[in-house]
Amino acid sequence: MSILVLNEREVREVLTVPLAVESQREAFRALGGGQAVLPPRLLVPGTGPDVSFCYAARIRPDGPAVSKFGSVNPGNSSRGLPAIHAVIVVLDETTGRPAAFMDGTSITEIRTAAASAVAAEALAGTAQTLAVIGVGTQGVAHVRALHHTHALRQVRLWGPRAEHTAQVAADLGAETGVDVSGAPSAEEAVRDADLVITCTTSATPVLERSWLAPGATLISVGSFAPDRHEYDQDVLERADVIVVDDLETARTDAGPVARALAEGLLSDDQVCTLGQVLVGDAPGRTTADQLVVYTTVGLGAQDAAAAAALLPAAREAGLGHLMPWGD
Repeated sequence: MSILVLNEREVREVLTVPLAVESQREAFRALGGGQAVLPPRLLVPGTGPDVSFCYAARIRPDGPAVSKFGSVNPGNSSRGLPAIHAVIVVLDETTGRPAAFMDGTSITEIRTAAASAVAAEALAGTAQTLAVIGVGTQGVAHVRALHHTHALRQVRLWGPRAEHTAQVAADLGAETGVDVSGAPSAEEAVRDADLVITCTTSATPVLERSWLAPGATLISVGSFAPDRHEYDQDVLERADVIVVDDLETARTDAGPVARALAEGLLSDDQVCTLGQVLVGDAPGRTTADQLVVYTTVGLGAQDAAAAAALLPAAREAGLGHLMPWGD
């Protein structure tokens, strides 16, 4: 018996943006249709803002079980490292034996941005002006993914270090051929943008409701824990459509949404899931001038779908190496 081991380079070679986007469509359709098996995720607090996590899921009951164990360490930016590191284990769907061990850091990066691209397709339509707050690993990945799904005409980035932001903008502009620039402030990045992505791990709001244009779509990626609040309650109070990746997960973990539900400022019937929108059980955006807010904390079903797409593609490409496992 052996287990296939895939490192970061091999994952990135196989898990292309198109493959990742399609895997995330499948993940959320399975969630919306009730096929995905999604136990509660486990958060393990660390020192200060550091937190470790564990996800386990199946994309369908007869699919492979997939588990991801990782950590979010915001201080890694000063160390020149990604904020998120993780490993993923895939079990054979028939025998339950370990089938693959994968770099989860790259999978998390790629599938998170791909899922936002799927959400933007469903909720933001033909958005052409993109604002991204946060220019770390996820900010960059989101521009790449949204360049695949949308005909972007302008991208405005904002990060706390102007020189770094300008370099990221220049690199992404050269890579995508889109007009990408660094904005002097978060407000100037967001003003008049069709689509706004917040890719921070901030415990305090990084944008204000008054900055958001009529008809804008806000996707919050970094409000992934009860103490992370990339936007304030005012945004939810004025939103016309509020979408989450999973209601029960959002109830406990999705910063602003969790607080609003707990304090009675928001009720369950005011919230729908992305899966419901994709399968037609919720309308999502219905008019061009609605403010739509999508808050995602990340789900094990996303990892299960990404791994399920990645594993056969890696085998076909002859990537990875087989490691003896057991007797």
